Amino acid sequence: MLVIQDKLVSLDLIDQHFVCHLDQCKGACCWEGDFGAPIEEDEIRMVEQILDEILPRLSAESQKKIKKTGIWDEYEDEQERFKGTTLLDNGACVYLVKNDNGFATCAFETAYKEGKTSFYKPISCHLYPVRVTEIPDSNFIALNYDKWDICQSACQWGATLKVPVFEFVKDALIRKFGDDFYMQLEAASLEYFATAGQKK
Repeated sequence: MLVIQDKLVSLDLIDQHFVCHLDQCKGACCWEGDFGAPIEEDEIRMVEQILDEILPRLSAESQKKIKKTGIWDEYEDEQERFKGTTLLDNGACVYLVKNDNGFATCAFETAYKEGKTSFYKPISCHLYPVRVTEIPDSNFIALNYDKWDICQSACQWGATLKVPVFEFVKDALIRKFGDDFYMQLEAASLEYFATAGQKK
């Protein structure tokens, strides 16, 4: 475990490798799982502001679900209750749009890349496979690597390219925690490997 600022960073973020391999998984993380992607309060407000731009991009089923349930839903796992993106009855995120080849695309990300909005997508999606959780009764938060069997191809591709998890989510980490945090994490990873090499 690395301690950087007020964050406890799992060594998995530097020891393990990961690069999304969409040719293999086709974005299955957007339609697999039991919960919607965690969404923060400020993100909910952003989605409310751009909903008129997002809704026409979605399937009729997704539009109907949003009008019935709302742009977010409440979930509960073993640790906490949280707000997350709404899911369809089949478990897919309502903001998922599949292209002609069956690849999942995110309506938020597509609109952002087209210059239609300033909201990229929920930070929890951007950070994946890194999960951020608050540690009860402390001022620390934990950053852990969420291992999921549907991401097996991403692990293999990341190992081939020699890209550690934290480097894969560099942009997301900077978006969430700032440049200074990322530079400290990068320096800590170099020191960790240097020390590990000396011990060998």
